Amino acid sequence: MFADQPSTDRPPDVTREGELDRPEAMRRIVRAACRAPSVHNTQPWTWRLDRHAIELRADRSRQLPVTDPTGRNLTISCGGALHHLQVAASAFGYATEVERLPDPEQPEVFARVTLSPATVPADASARLAAMADRCTDRRRFTSWPIPDVRLEALADHARRLGASVIPLTAPGLRIRAELLVNRALEIQRRQPEVAAEVAGWIDHVRPDGVPLGVLGQDDSDRGRRATRFEERLSGSSDQAGVEGTDGLIVIATGVDRPIAWLQAGEATSALWLHATATGLSVVPLSQIVEVDETRESLKHDVLQDAANPQLMLRIGWQEIGRATLPRTPRRGLAQVLVP
Repeated sequence: MFADQPSTDRPPDVTREGELDRPEAMRRIVRAACRAPSVHNTQPWTWRLDRHAIELRADRSRQLPVTDPTGRNLTISCGGALHHLQVAASAFGYATEVERLPDPEQPEVFARVTLSPATVPADASARLAAMADRCTDRRRFTSWPIPDVRLEALADHARRLGASVIPLTAPGLRIRAELLVNRALEIQRRQPEVAAEVAGWIDHVRPDGVPLGVLGQDDSDRGRRATRFEERLSGSSDQAGVEGTDGLIVIATGVDRPIAWLQAGEATSALWLHATATGLSVVPLSQIVEVDETRESLKHDVLQDAANPQLMLRIGWQEIGRATLPRTPRRGLAQVLVP
């Protein structure tokens, strides 16, 4: 699962280079980008600043070797941070030119983003507000279904980032996807090494991972679906990852390599921010693509071999406002900026 953090940043009331100190603006942009969701809140990125550009690098020390041996989830997480960076740069009055995987000799450099002065958009505050409000809310959704037209609108918004974004609205496809989610959960539940890896990112004293407070379990929640985190803590066998009124969207790509994973992360971020701005909540279901068996079935049986699935998202309405949910911590700039 992916996780998050709020912000108090607001866009500067400037439209020309020099009115806001560029190094300080770049630091504020990076700080906003670091609020992107990441698998288990691992925050697997570092950043390097120079006069006109920001470089995004993978932090392989934060890769999950059991559930993410290829680095797919790590790269998707970094793609989300890359999109957050572009949104924040625009809100602070900078246009961006992005080179993805710019140097074959440096595969850990995921992107180089060149900044140039631009007019602060009229909706700059709204963009930053969506980044501040966005969170991974694992509480159960209401029973209100998500209309197909809303799912299609989310998909259209995210497709601009280069990935295939596929709402599962046909009943047969939904049922098959639900079964595959449950199958993936069941397979992982039987693997003690997966349980140990997940438990290693729960309730850290350092500023990453998933604090117990955001899981939100109490007596009133008994009988609801368990998350992958709660299963590891309680041994619950209640593994239903999808309910009938949940919206389901698959993020997929034409090829299955790092450049596509990065774009899948950007598309996920775009969809998530748009969902947040329009009152919807998103929970990633990465388990279905972490297990080879269910990922292949998702590709063949649900997507009809038309694309490579990279992530499934569960969409719904929350009964309680997101503002009441504790937020996951974030590493400070000193920890993510490299020379």
